[in-house]
Amino acid sequence: MKKKVYFISDIHLGADVGNDTSREREKRVCRWLNKVKEDASQIYIVGDLFDFWFEYKTVVPKGYIRILGKLAELRDSGIPIDFFIGNHDMWMFSYLDKELGIPIHRKGIIREHFGKHFFIHHGDGKGPRDTKYKLLKMVFANPLCQWLFERLHPNFGIWLANAWSGSSREKHNLEEEEFQGKDKEWLVAYVEKKVKELDPPIDFFIFGHRHLAIDYTMSNGQSRYINLGEWMHMNSYGVFDGEKMEILFFENEDGKIANK
Repeated sequence: MKKKVYFISDIHLGADVGNDTSREREKRVCRWLNKVKEDASQIYIVGDLFDFWFEYKTVVPKGYIRILGKLAELRDSGIPIDFFIGNHDMWMFSYLDKELGIPIHRKGIIREHFGKHFFIHHGDGKGPRDTKYKLLKMVFANPLCQWLFERLHPNFGIWLANAWSGSSREKHNLEEEEFQGKDKEWLVAYVEKKVKELDPPIDFFIFGHRHLAIDYTMSNGQSRYINLGEWMHMNSYGVFDGEKMEILFFENEDGKIANK
């Protein structure tokens, strides 16, 4: 059986939003993992697996037993899994790495699979827009800010963070959830810039964050910008079989790519 590379993002476990509860969404993602483990050579979780996550030194958020157990099972079976920090789980530190053997990435990385080059990043704070968020991210990434938050009791700290996370998600959902065209899509602008800078040439730029399934061919006619969409409504994911890169939909016959 030919092995494949899988990409998934923006699941937002912990938030009862979209078509189902967090628990139902967690079970669905586990069903997807059961399916892809049969032919996966690599799995990338490209940010916002959790709607909020903060690791105190001796405390991690309650819940998520099913998804953590399934990820542990896949890693123990030898399937490589990489995790990218998203804007909702940016306070993920070392838990997944130490407990499950899943590397955590805070910056974009370049990987080669079957002779093709991939640039992978969650996508938040990239491109010419999101100035306020970029400043906020700098604050949240500051070690002093993280130390101060850790001083809060988990009951209060996690409640406070969940309230902020819900507000942020609500604001995001109010944005125009349609493909805005190359002149208004800030990740398209970012990729156009990176296409000219990166060597070797990148075949696929893989992002999440936008909450839209997008497959856009860049102006050089070779590179493609792939946005993985989300799992609160569409259940979309990316898969590369060594020849073809495509966006598919799990348990969703109505899924569609936004710019097609």
